[in-house]
Amino acid sequence: MEIKLFTEKQPLSNNEKVEVGDCLYKHLDEFGDPREAIMKSIHYAFKDIDAFGGFVLVAREGEDIKGAVVINKTGMGGYIPDNILVYIAVHRDQRGQGLGKKLMKETLDTAEGDVKLHVEHNNPARFLYKKVGFTSKYMEMRYNKQ
Repeated sequence: MEIKLFTEKQPLSNNEKVEVGDCLYKHLDEFGDPREAIMKSIHYAFKDIDAFGGFVLVAREGEDIKGAVVINKTGMGGYIPDNILVYIAVHRDQRGQGLGKKLMKETLDTAEGDVKLHVEHNNPARFLYKKVGFTSKYMEMRYNKQ
């Protein structure tokens, strides 16, 4: 299994971006977002849109993507963590084998500054996040204009 880092300076091709987006969409299961939102976070990471940037990690076994991470910089370091882990997903056939933990460690080692993430209470991945050192400091509340 090879894990590769992609940044604005060493980006994914457009086809690879779509491939990573498709992998995340498929393997985030019920905890995912619409494909368009996932792709927007990938474009944000590479500054394809007006953004602070970030990075993408991709775990491959041969030609197949087995896991991926999207980190976006917040531009708010000092009062909100510098980075948000927007998406992390592991292919169903790799779950329980340590790939998620490996991706998380690589993500935290690569990120410059603090990292935050959002996780639903019923998402079993929250146990991994606690194992690697994430704490639950706040309860998130949202107001959605309609």
